[in-house]
Amino acid sequence: MHRCDLLEQLARYETRHLDEAAFVERARQFVATHPDTFYRHHLPAHVSASTWVVNPSRYAVLLMHHRKLDRWLQPGGHADGDTDMRQVALKECAEETGVAPEHIRLVHEAIFDVDIHSTQEPFEGAIEHHHIDIRYLVEIDDSLPVPGNEESFELRWVPLSMVARLNNSRSTLRMVEKTRRMR
Repeated sequence: MHRCDLLEQLARYETRHLDEAAFVERARQFVATHPDTFYRHHLPAHVSASTWVVNPSRYAVLLMHHRKLDRWLQPGGHADGDTDMRQVALKECAEETGVAPEHIRLVHEAIFDVDIHSTQEPFEGAIEHHHIDIRYLVEIDDSLPVPGNEESFELRWVPLSMVARLNNSRSTLRMVEKTRRMR
């Protein structure tokens, strides 16, 4: 299993957030010692990839109301054996938003955020485990239609000032702060 690219990205990634710095170190150690971490069946944890989708003006983000989890989240999903986390994130973004890949612009090659969170997803056998979520910043023109797919109830452009009303998790608020600092 080729893990070098992700391990190199994690080694280069720097954050000013102490909680996230701890996630980065845990992720680095876990990926280095678990060759099968790119498969969803790998327990007690596996990697996932997601995108923090901003509009060109950086005043809004695209969130999806996840059908199975009944939560507002950024687009993302499992690697399913693919070790190229950027490609996983971009593929999941295109699938879950319904936006053609050519309209999804990777803003930076580098990781935007890292989070490790517990989940007990009903579609994964309801076994509690952790997702090591590697997040990338992408841009989509907010004038384009975002039809979504069957995985969501709704997709919505949300002004940064309103994100906490839909999802006030620490990791989401951290990404909101990072987005505000870019403006």
